[in-house]
Amino acid sequence: MRIGGCFSADYVTARGKFRDAAAEAGSVIASYTNPAPSPTGAELVTDTAWLGPERPARLLIVMSGTHGVEGFCGSGIQVGLLKSGLVGDRPADTALLLIHAINPSGFALIRRVTESNIDLNRNFVEHDRAYPANPGYERLRAALCLDRWDAKTREAAAGVLMAFNKKHGFREFQRAISLSQFTDRDGLFYGGRAPTWSNRTFRDIIARQVVGSRHVAFIDLHSGLGPYGVGEINNNHARGNPGFQRVKDWYGPEATSTEEGNSATTEVVGTVTVALEQALPPTALTGITLEYGTVPAMELLEALRADNWLYRCGRPDSKQGRAIISELRKVFYPDTDDWRALVWERAVDVFQRTLKCLAGA
Repeated sequence: MRIGGCFSADYVTARGKFRDAAAEAGSVIASYTNPAPSPTGAELVTDTAWLGPERPARLLIVMSGTHGVEGFCGSGIQVGLLKSGLVGDRPADTALLLIHAINPSGFALIRRVTESNIDLNRNFVEHDRAYPANPGYERLRAALCLDRWDAKTREAAAGVLMAFNKKHGFREFQRAISLSQFTDRDGLFYGGRAPTWSNRTFRDIIARQVVGSRHVAFIDLHSGLGPYGVGEINNNHARGNPGFQRVKDWYGPEATSTEEGNSATTEVVGTVTVALEQALPPTALTGITLEYGTVPAMELLEALRADNWLYRCGRPDSKQGRAIISELRKVFYPDTDDWRALVWERAVDVFQRTLKCLAGA
């Protein structure tokens, strides 16, 4: 198997490869259609592939596309797992659920967010309660979300951002920007004011397919933060949750945590793991985010700010718009053979180790 062939240049191709590989592997396939407008005219669909017994004692879930543009990376890994035959190397009492493109609109549009500019990994909060405040974002909003995307405006905004970074330090700077915010619906890292379609669909998949297992392991595939091609194993649980210690036990010193301050990512409110924890209280849950590094963090932020400006004030179908979209794709998916090789090698390692630890749990 040539791993490069498992990755795709667009959402439609990625979906076709996933469904073909899932069918060839003997999966039970289910599909969930997003009614949002499609940029290509093709349906926007989240597909799932189930392999193994219907009521397994143990279940491993591997999901792609929480942040749409990061689906290029995650989809390639999922197709590789299916085509390589690794999905068959499971104990008899263990099933595998692959969730492909949980945010199909963002994947198709080549955006990180959903069709409503919602960051899905910040949307799983209690929407009937007061939303968490983020005063740091409020202070930086004018410099983050520009009304003009020209050199003079960007230079002035960069000065504001760098001054905050210098005064408060990079971790606090990163936290102010990406923690989550629930006041600026057109801004960055917006958590939304209600469950988005992808949120509801993820919960529906859990309710329909994730039932009765004694232990569930979860790998959420992401790209962007950290050193080039390095797959960071980030603990999805808060300290004090039983899953927090299991992640440390399973992956040893390679497991990082935002709470322990050794992760390339920062604290996030309302992640997808919340839905699993709420839906599976009697079940032991061990969840990680496998985050692949691409470019320096400030370069990533610049691409996200450009994308935000484009969909608020610009024209995606213009020459400038196409250049911004291409750059966003590149910073989340480098599209090089060496990066894909590093991604795949790490994915195989983490997948096999997770199955081994799950079997012994």
